[in-house]
Amino acid sequence: MDRKIIRNGRIVTAIDDYVADILIERGRIVAIGQSLPAADDTEVIDAAGLLVLPGGVDCHTHLDNTFGDSTTCDSFESGTRSAAFGGTTTVVDFAFQRQDVPLPEAIARAQEKGRDGACVDYGFHVIVTRVDAQALADMRDAIRHEGISSFKMFMAYPGSVMVDDAAIFQAMRMVGQHGGMVCLHAENGNVIELLIQEALAQGHTAPKYHALTRPAILEGEATHRGIKLAELAQAPVYFVHLSAQEALKHVVEARDLGVPVFAETCPHYLFFDDSVYDSEDFDLARYVMSPPLRSKQAQDALWTALRTDDLQLVSTDHCPFCMKEGHLGRVRQKPYGRDDFSKIPNGVPGVETRLATIHDGGVRTGRISLQRMVELTSTAPAKLFGLYPRKGAIAIGSDADLVLFDPGENHVISAQTQHGNCDFTLFEGREVTGKVRQVYLRGNRIVDGEAWLGGPGQGLYVPRGESGGW
Repeated sequence: MDRKIIRNGRIVTAIDDYVADILIERGRIVAIGQSLPAADDTEVIDAAGLLVLPGGVDCHTHLDNTFGDSTTCDSFESGTRSAAFGGTTTVVDFAFQRQDVPLPEAIARAQEKGRDGACVDYGFHVIVTRVDAQALADMRDAIRHEGISSFKMFMAYPGSVMVDDAAIFQAMRMVGQHGGMVCLHAENGNVIELLIQEALAQGHTAPKYHALTRPAILEGEATHRGIKLAELAQAPVYFVHLSAQEALKHVVEARDLGVPVFAETCPHYLFFDDSVYDSEDFDLARYVMSPPLRSKQAQDALWTALRTDDLQLVSTDHCPFCMKEGHLGRVRQKPYGRDDFSKIPNGVPGVETRLATIHDGGVRTGRISLQRMVELTSTAPAKLFGLYPRKGAIAIGSDADLVLFDPGENHVISAQTQHGNCDFTLFEGREVTGKVRQVYLRGNRIVDGEAWLGGPGQGLYVPRGESGGW
């Protein structure tokens, strides 16, 4: 039915918490109130005892993305299906401007993948690897005409995707003037590359050396540098996957001075620490991501920063590579670096476990409130990246992207019950309290318990407004 009422649910938004009904027509929320009347053609969904949340917005995923020699194991179809089961109804993925590919062509290729495969709604950042007059003009056009208002640049991986400070400054200055925002991967790539080569020369090939060659101080240095470039450009800046206290310190200082600096962290930094790097066993390749896991003290600081809004949101950086070579036909996965840690594809899965783990480890432990959980996983990313109030809200006129969540249901996380292509999860065997029961995308039920009712191509491309204009 095109007309639905979700009845008696406990509606939790970033600012509200109340029991009411929600009337949905033609994919939008048209009324919120007590005991809303139901016409004969209205489907009534009883949400008594459940939380009704706005659909999650994950603004950092890597679906069918190629880095170096390896491609992430989730397609748009498998990755967005997994997102839906985790309560996420919108993702912002990446169009990759490689050195020999014009930016408009990179955008067109990404949009084709999304159009054919996406099971939830989606948008794109553009990864910029070359800055010249044409690239700057293309970035401006992407903001004006393509609904793409954010651009990711790397301060790491020299010889591949790393760009220099002048390129970052030029991009910041231009996109900031046109309502856009640069997102930075902040690590000092040149020094890290030196440390990697020194480690390999000494015969250190195990996965743990990935972490040892990417020390926290180099994330802190790059973050400070990126902030100063943004100040000079008079533009907002967003730091992806912030993990280190040394980086957080500079973000807090800048925000206290009124500089428009924003940052995310990820679930793996909130629930795991560098104690996992305790052996030279190759199984530790599952913990190879960039930046690597940090200290328990850093982890505690991240939770505090989420509570105080020094960090604005939790994204997943869902960048999955398999632990078994050849799983579902995927090649050059984690075992590709068995004899050389620098060849291990960097990244972990997480798009399906974000909501459940943040609820269990954040809300139930008293670290954050329910409203703050919604803000971190839905409303803040929608606002920062130009999707609000169409996304990230339960309000009249908003898309009926809704999650019915049982805050009391226990379940055990396992890769075997996940819905993506990755053969492992960092949360394997972890019992959590809180589970997604149903998911609605623009009023269409796409998840009902363990039943998948969605399909590829059901997701729509969502042009975005200004980024960083919160």
